[in-house]
Amino acid sequence: MSDKPTRRELAYEALERLPPNVVGEIIDGELYVSPRPRMIHGRAAFLLGDQLMPFDNQSERKGPGGWIFVPEPELHLGEDVLVPDLAGWRRERMLELPDVVGVELAPDWLCEVLSPSTEKLDRARKMAVYAREGVKHLWLADPRPQTLEVYRLEGGKWLLLGTHTGDLTVHAEPFEALPVKLGSLWRR
Repeated sequence: MSDKPTRRELAYEALERLPPNVVGEIIDGELYVSPRPRMIHGRAAFLLGDQLMPFDNQSERKGPGGWIFVPEPELHLGEDVLVPDLAGWRRERMLELPDVVGVELAPDWLCEVLSPSTEKLDRARKMAVYAREGVKHLWLADPRPQTLEVYRLEGGKWLLLGTHTGDLTVHAEPFEALPVKLGSLWRR
């Protein structure tokens, strides 16, 4: 047995040495470094998470419950390390929130807020990893054209359920029980 570190181990060591003003992710053993999100990006993610809080079991707001949400979790999915903007696990799959940096349980839902510097990576490489790991629902929110794309995983492939734009109020899987007011995500 060799003591030589694997490509992933070397990439993770490099990821841990990154400065705090960037986000590091590992896909297929390769380290990807992106700038921290812009203000409109972070605000859209925060406001979307706020609208989904009635689904979180720990929320003080009355709602359907049944979920646990975490902003920017570090996901250790197989050999890959990804950091989506928001992730949610159904409560029956994650009975307790683990006290770890890198969670290995794939989310049931996640959202990537697209930005010019990360859109290609989010749409191609990361979506493929999420499909491989069985994430059931994926949202892509883009504050620039003010769009929300809603996907469901079917047969290992992403099915686009709808693209919603502008100021609409939508009921989107898997959170159809309550409306999501898109206009509030884009306001500055």
